[in-house]
Amino acid sequence: MIKLIVAALLAASLMFQPVWAHTDASLDAMPSPHGGQVRAAGPYHLELIAKDGALVLHVTDHAWQEMKTNGGEGKATIQQGKSGSKITVKLEPSQQNMLMGNGEFQVTPETVIVVFVKLPEQDAYGARFTPLKPKTVGTGKKGGEGHRHDHDLQHQHH
Repeated sequence: MIKLIVAALLAASLMFQPVWAHTDASLDAMPSPHGGQVRAAGPYHLELIAKDGALVLHVTDHAWQEMKTNGGEGKATIQQGKSGSKITVKLEPSQQNMLMGNGEFQVTPETVIVVFVKLPEQDAYGARFTPLKPKTVGTGKKGGEGHRHDHDLQHQHH
């Protein structure tokens, strides 16, 4: 009987563990795999590397596994400050899990970039980036290391 109670308590404690929140602040606090800014968008982690005139978007799942972008598409709307000019850049597949685009823009601390991604046979998802926002990142960890998602167990079974 005691073993049954202990097992039930253990199972209950595992069910009610805190889940890592996908907030902008929590993602900014983690080091990113390629040095860009990471945002959660539906089933994806999107990592944007933005430089003057060039955007690179890395697409992974929440377990940091690369998602193929072949046949996918995206667009980025770049705005300079709240009342600044806007430019739209088409994002096209490049390599295994990237979308890339180029345009006439500069990245400043006030730059806001809104990205929409549509991969084949998937819904479209969007995310908002502020690429030059200061980050509070710990050192010595690979992106995704040191945190756990409630769906990590699902990935182990597939």
